[in-house]
Amino acid sequence: MASNEPNPQPSGSTKVFFGRSSYSEHLRIGEILRKETVGGILLLIATVAALIWANSPASESYFSVRDFTFGYEPWHLDLSVGAWAADGLLAIFFFLVGLELKKEFVAGDLRQISKAIVPVAAAFGGVVIPALIYAGIQVATGADGMRGWAIPTATDIAFALAVLAVISSHLPTALRIFLLTLAVVDDLIAITIIALFYSEDVNLLMLGLMLVPLALFTVLVQRAPRFFGTRPWAFWVFLAPLAVAVWVLMHASGVHATVAGVLLGFAVPVLRRDPAGGTLPHSEDKPGLAEIFEHRFRPISTGFAVPAFAFFSAGVAIGGIEGLGRALTDPVAVGIVAALVLGKPIGVLLTTWVLTFFTKATLDQSVKWVDLTGIGILAGIGFTVSLLVNDLSFGMGSAHHEDAKIAILTASVLAAALASVLLTIRNRRYAVLEKAERLDADNDGIPDVFQEGNGQPGR
Repeated sequence: MASNEPNPQPSGSTKVFFGRSSYSEHLRIGEILRKETVGGILLLIATVAALIWANSPASESYFSVRDFTFGYEPWHLDLSVGAWAADGLLAIFFFLVGLELKKEFVAGDLRQISKAIVPVAAAFGGVVIPALIYAGIQVATGADGMRGWAIPTATDIAFALAVLAVISSHLPTALRIFLLTLAVVDDLIAITIIALFYSEDVNLLMLGLMLVPLALFTVLVQRAPRFFGTRPWAFWVFLAPLAVAVWVLMHASGVHATVAGVLLGFAVPVLRRDPAGGTLPHSEDKPGLAEIFEHRFRPISTGFAVPAFAFFSAGVAIGGIEGLGRALTDPVAVGIVAALVLGKPIGVLLTTWVLTFFTKATLDQSVKWVDLTGIGILAGIGFTVSLLVNDLSFGMGSAHHEDAKIAILTASVLAAALASVLLTIRNRRYAVLEKAERLDADNDGIPDVFQEGNGQPGR
């Protein structure tokens, strides 16, 4: 994409970050943004509904429903409704996170190290800097909230991509891919943190037993065309019980059960295979199994699982303006807001700058540092996983737990608002290039801007 702000591309072997994606990747990212817009709206509706109910005269009924327990105690499954949403429904969300991450690195543009290194490194920077800011505030104030250091480390994929989809119809696709990958990677980092630091009294026997159904699931799903052929019902008969067994044993082991979703997602093959077991070239009319699973489970995740979790996790009795003011002066809340609103963009930008400096790389002429600033601020929307980590950090109903919820909501709104203002301004500047983006002089169905010599798709 040419830019109305001169920034000529370097010649020779100079590395360029945020170069143009392939046309197929451009279309795929656009489709994801359209889907996440709906998911973000549902998430917002669920959150607002929970806040209204939790602060209404009928608030006791909200907390009664959320805390109602049911299940099978011998397997440690006698859980509250809120816990079922956090441990069970979010496993579906993290299953899709695992699928998306594997697709990006196996078949997406990010299979190239040169394209993957920036969003992956930025994700780590966007985890480390917020955690340090949060911890620094706790130490400086002498507060006892250090256990919540991981709360501001994750980006909410649904909310962030929904905001981006609404305000950024003309921004370079590279920025959208950057945010998607960053959000997926730092959610993976967050779930790793949960597994390592928020898992207590790990039962090694149960953890070992979990590997048995996971191994069977992996073997069957890798050989799906050979075993199941064209019988879709076989997936539910054989794979679904194994997936449930993995989740149950993971939960019983003491490791947070959502980790099971990521492991199951990683097990699903991305490339399409023939019945004999060989790998076939990817084809849009015959997608790989990961794409099929994503198509089937994304509506469940965005339409029910994540909104349901938000509904039962976001409800907090604020107590009016006075209560809001008190909550936001808690060092835990101050740390969360500062870490998400300031720490995220600082971490993302600092890491990207360090990479460009030490590799002597430049940004593609279609991307400016101000654009990355907007994306970094947008990454400060920490909602879903931040709420999950908060539940694991502080006791349900404790002062820190409730204050942290208010801080997460406040920081997410602030980040969305600030990013919207900045990226909307940038979007208007890029809008003048829309006609060039759509020009297809050879009428081959692929815009010329995505092609290089001889009509071949640009890379």
